Amino acid sequence: MQGCIAVLNAGSSSIKFAIYDAGADAPARFRGQIQSIGLKPELLVRDRDGNEVLRGSWPADGFDHDAATQEILQAGQTLLRHEPVLAVGHRVVHGGLDHAAPVRVDPALIASLAKLAPLAPLHQPHNLAPIRTIAAQVPDLPQVACFDTAFHRCQAPVVQSFGLPRRFHDEGVRRYGFHGISYEYITSRLPDVAPAIARGRLVIGHLGNGASLCAVQDGRSVASTMGFTAVDGLLMGTRCGALDPGVLLYLMDTHGMDARAIEDLIYRRSGLLGVSGISPDMRSLRASAAPEAAEAIALFVHRIVREIGSMAAALGGIDALVFTGGIGENDAATRAEVARGCAWLGLTLDPERNAAGGGCISAEGSRVAAWVVATDEERMIARHTAALLGLAAGTERQQQEE
Repeated sequence: MQGCIAVLNAGSSSIKFAIYDAGADAPARFRGQIQSIGLKPELLVRDRDGNEVLRGSWPADGFDHDAATQEILQAGQTLLRHEPVLAVGHRVVHGGLDHAAPVRVDPALIASLAKLAPLAPLHQPHNLAPIRTIAAQVPDLPQVACFDTAFHRCQAPVVQSFGLPRRFHDEGVRRYGFHGISYEYITSRLPDVAPAIARGRLVIGHLGNGASLCAVQDGRSVASTMGFTAVDGLLMGTRCGALDPGVLLYLMDTHGMDARAIEDLIYRRSGLLGVSGISPDMRSLRASAAPEAAEAIALFVHRIVREIGSMAAALGGIDALVFTGGIGENDAATRAEVARGCAWLGLTLDPERNAAGGGCISAEGSRVAAWVVATDEERMIARHTAALLGLAAGTERQQQEE
């Protein structure tokens, strides 16, 4: 079928995008990103072979997510040479209680999702910005929202509950879980790359600037380290992870911090950055000789190991540990340190396989398998967009329209 599906994944200071051939579940034709929005906006686009095909930059003043989206639309026209874009899929972090599957965008949906911004303040407003821009610029172009929370909606009610009065649960104060698009992609890949573990008891670690673990059995989410918001669970690049609520009360009483100051602290100034005082980036910390860098890494690993035990308990055992995300896929040292902490579960890595960094990395005879599987959230979104709009290969609708 002639035409493409575009996917946008907007963050607080960047918009990643990818362009896929409609009707084909294949790697992206183009991948790009406008980064450093608000500071020094820069565009870089590569083709599926990794070759640079487009680059650009703009002054920071007045260049916001709306401007970035318009530049991405223009870049798409340049790259595709007027080949039509049939639909746009978007990553939206929070779907709330109402959305357990992708949905076509309309004004009512945008309004309802905007109300969830307090639950994901670093993500939700920025996720919605390109949707609004495209709706205004190209109102007839179908858009699809895919939710990071949707994969976890199948969890048992007891897993989603907090020990608060029931009225809060009824209004939506519960554990949602995030990184669901990544976990869904990994579970879709395992039957092909690792069929022996695909239906087993898995702990998948999406480890990057945002980090979480998910317990999966038979391809379905059982538990996750993230909860009501995406600040819960593991230590992350700038997010603190799980925190005694009493600490927040202390900060309010002793330091006079209000809600916005606490939000800034736990989302933007904590995590690896806060503990190290150096950087939120694992590569920078690994390269540093400062003891604070080592302490930040040790805490990151410690929290992962502790929570793997929690996920294994939720599953009643563990058959395999799967690493994904920027750190999970690329940092052999972190994988080795996590594996050492999980030796009591029966996990042993093969050092050479781990250094190679792909596929099975556990040693022969290890009771628990370990794998590295690259995630591709944009491709998962493209699949959902094609399926929801009837753009998948060979559909009757396609054949009739052609």
